[in-house]
Amino acid sequence: LRTLAVAGVGAGLGEILLAKLGEASPASVDPVAEHQWAFVIDLRRCDGCGGCTTACQKEHYLSKEQEWIKIYKITDPDGQDHFMPRLCMHCENAPCFRVCPVSATFMAADGVVLVDQNKCIGCRMCMAACPYEARYFNWSEPPPAPKGLMPTMPEYPVPQVKGTVGKCILCVHRTVVGKLPACVEGCPMKALYIADMKTDVATNGQETVKLSQFLRDNDAIRYREELGTHPRVYYILGHAQNLNF
Repeated sequence: LRTLAVAGVGAGLGEILLAKLGEASPASVDPVAEHQWAFVIDLRRCDGCGGCTTACQKEHYLSKEQEWIKIYKITDPDGQDHFMPRLCMHCENAPCFRVCPVSATFMAADGVVLVDQNKCIGCRMCMAACPYEARYFNWSEPPPAPKGLMPTMPEYPVPQVKGTVGKCILCVHRTVVGKLPACVEGCPMKALYIADMKTDVATNGQETVKLSQFLRDNDAIRYREELGTHPRVYYILGHAQNLNF
């Protein structure tokens, strides 16, 4: 991730990309923040193995039903199976934090949508508002976490708190110290990329690409963007482009 922090080549295009996303909610984009995180999923590479889900659950000490990155299996008319990982979209115009009555859900300066479980009252209005079904209610006590961890905080909500809502945090506790998110690190097909719109760079841990060009050249889309949520997660469906495995 050091590349994301220092890359300057093509930053102009990154600023254009950032400005386009920021049109939905300019106040949520902090021009002083060092990073503006986003995510890219190359569906051509995903084989549905679930390695990303397992890595996420291990990293955050989640129960089996807490799938912060969930894999959907889609069968096309020809009978072929395809897979779609779904995490929190970290929307620029996020419905979840607009409905929270206690401001427990908020957008950090780097664009990541977080939940303060010390404030959350468990009303689940955010779950009802999320069009991506990317939030999970903690009905029971979470699996035990090692003693000596830092106190539960929005940037590292471990362990989860019974009676509150949890979701993907883009592993900001890892990216802040230069590490890849657990899901990116755990994907054997290298289908997942953490991206920084400010430096216009994305990486899957194996290769580093110019974000804006990568999205443009591979026909990237955003899931249900017609809703006006302006998600920061991009999907690459591909239209016969060559893949270099």
